[in-house]
Amino acid sequence: MPPMTPTPDQLLAVCEEAARAGAEELLAWRGRFQCRQKAPRDLVTDADLASERAIREVIRGRFPDHGMLGEEAPTPEDLLRPYCWIIDPLDGTTNYAHGIPCFAVSIAVACHGQLRAGVVLDPERRECFAAAVGRGATLNGEPMAVSRVQSLEECLAAISFPAHLVDDSPDLKAFLRAARRCQAIRRTGSAALNLAYVASGRLDAHWAHEIHPWDAAAGILLIREAGGVATGADGRPFDVAAADYLAASTPQLHRALLPLVAA
Repeated sequence: MPPMTPTPDQLLAVCEEAARAGAEELLAWRGRFQCRQKAPRDLVTDADLASERAIREVIRGRFPDHGMLGEEAPTPEDLLRPYCWIIDPLDGTTNYAHGIPCFAVSIAVACHGQLRAGVVLDPERRECFAAAVGRGATLNGEPMAVSRVQSLEECLAAISFPAHLVDDSPDLKAFLRAARRCQAIRRTGSAALNLAYVASGRLDAHWAHEIHPWDAAAGILLIREAGGVATGADGRPFDVAAADYLAASTPQLHRALLPLVAA
């Protein structure tokens, strides 16, 4: 068992092991799950629950005294514990439920609120985006980096909308402002993959105002370790508990986007 104070590399190894356990469940449940609504337009499947159980089993076996914050069993008070694992067992549930191959497992671990390691795993493409603080970011074990895009005109961005979108949503307003200035804007249906794609240089920016910690934590660390910029949506330091964010490949692009994205 790892020592009482695990290193970032040890934490990352457990992130990867747990993410793969969750991904195996998602692939095994394809085509035979039942789908329910947690709330209007907000789905949960048997696969979400099976994936989270598998992930928790791995983490609990390695670090039984650590806290866990997960989408299907949220316990916000665990963020206050010295170590807290932040788990999204299936980011992109609606895509998964409709057979659209754009979903991911997202796992991060924070120490006293500071992100230490994280993984976003795409089961369909067999892509594992991983990072540990101070160690850089990788895609399937190979170093990855953000793009060098600095201008709005060159920026391919992604947005995430909340399940309960209303006319005055800050995400909708930001989309309308940015769509007039950016090269193009995409919506994949998976915030975790959006962030991973910024970290790997496929996208140049991504933002969200109404989001959960488990959607963002791993991806934010990926971007930082890949050389990008990630703050709160209004430019303040990123807060794991609040989770809203603006992530961009370069400081110049972040500065250009901030007045368009800030609510």
